[in-house]
Amino acid sequence: MLSRNDTPPLQSLVVFESAARLLSFTAAARELGTTQPAVSQQIRSLETELGVALFARVYRGVTLTDAGYLLLETTQKSLKELRDVVQKIKQNTAPPRINFATDFAFAAYWLMPKLAEFRRLHPDIDIRIQTSQSEIDLVSADADIAMLFGDGHYTGYHSEKLLIEHVYPVCSPKLFEQYQGFSSFEDLSQAPLLKLNADLGQKWLDWEALFAHHHTLWQSPEALMEFDNYTLVVQAAISGQGVALGWSPLLDSFIESGVLMALKHFAVTTDHGYHIVMSKQQAPSEQVTLFLNWLKSQMDNY
Repeated sequence: MLSRNDTPPLQSLVVFESAARLLSFTAAARELGTTQPAVSQQIRSLETELGVALFARVYRGVTLTDAGYLLLETTQKSLKELRDVVQKIKQNTAPPRINFATDFAFAAYWLMPKLAEFRRLHPDIDIRIQTSQSEIDLVSADADIAMLFGDGHYTGYHSEKLLIEHVYPVCSPKLFEQYQGFSSFEDLSQAPLLKLNADLGQKWLDWEALFAHHHTLWQSPEALMEFDNYTLVVQAAISGQGVALGWSPLLDSFIESGVLMALKHFAVTTDHGYHIVMSKQQAPSEQVTLFLNWLKSQMDNY
């Protein structure tokens, strides 16, 4: 039992806060980078120390007891104050830096051409860009702010959609002329199609979905080339090797310059898109707020 001067270990409180907020030991383990049995053990130890149940085990999940609600409220407030103090100390001892996570396509085709402007406006802020083609683990990425593609549902995080998913086929001018503008889905099926690996681009619209959105049966093309990186897909399209799916506004500069032709009569808009994703538990720093406002200002034209 706890004596008057005792408090539970900080690690136990961190585990409890995550499990209580998410109402799932499994989700808490994923967020904390540990295992579900380890989370369960931490919770059992904490309940033993306090002499009271914090969770009620129900079918396929858990709920908080009255004691659990009380402890969660206090724990979240205390952890937030602790994080704020630690962040303030770090800001005073190191140059301000933003950790920004996103996928290869957004970083290469949207962010990098515009980032010079932000650096010009704020030369004292360092930016670390983390990119991945596969789904980004927000916990392990340790990102201050992320731009993620999907449906916007990120448990335990605040998300705000900034770009809708607007997709249409793109190809080189030479291929466009060869197929006389690709007037039909039959024309598309007769051309070599370029595709992102399904395991990596599962949240992105694919060719089968494009056909389905237009109420057209999927017709297997004569040739299908598959890549594990969207930048390779785009380069293959630019070099005339086939037709790719292009996301607006990622490829706008290629289309405006005439390097790629947009087949907008096949365009599809979905409920997915690019979302700004940030922690609910940690207030953004001044430099993160500056970067976020700059990002939003760049979206005004879309």
